Amino acid sequence: MAIYFYTRNDEYGAFSNFSPHGVEMDGLWWPSVEHYFQAQKFSDPEYRERIRAAPNSKQAALLGRSRKVKLRDDWETVKEEIMSAAVLKKFQTHLELKALLLSTGDEAIVENAPGDYFWGCGQDGTGLNRLGMILEQVRDVLREGLNSDQK
Repeated sequence: MAIYFYTRNDEYGAFSNFSPHGVEMDGLWWPSVEHYFQAQKFSDPEYRERIRAAPNSKQAALLGRSRKVKLRDDWETVKEEIMSAAVLKKFQTHLELKALLLSTGDEAIVENAPGDYFWGCGQDGTGLNRLGMILEQVRDVLREGLNSDQK
């Protein structure tokens, strides 16, 4: 049975990039994966810092979706790699989240985001669900780490 998540209040809401589980990336502490991900869209260091300092994930997302500041030229090429690295770091940093993710076994994980057909499943389920797939890959990496620790 697939595991669906979307809002932070869902049973698996901690899987959301909006969850208040910070990560250290590039030598800085980011309040959430959403803060980090949105900031990486831009080359302007002042704007990136503005996103990092946003009071919550929702505000970070709004700043990151602004097109008043130019996106980095390679964004479409690097966005999935950036997302994967940040999501992995989140689950390596927060052991309770790691346990929650590992508890999902081999179930499919789906970001039930009705308006997002790239990272989520979209309103009708035809979205690419890239975030769900990244979570499944992170789960595999964490599981492999456990197995190598036990050898």
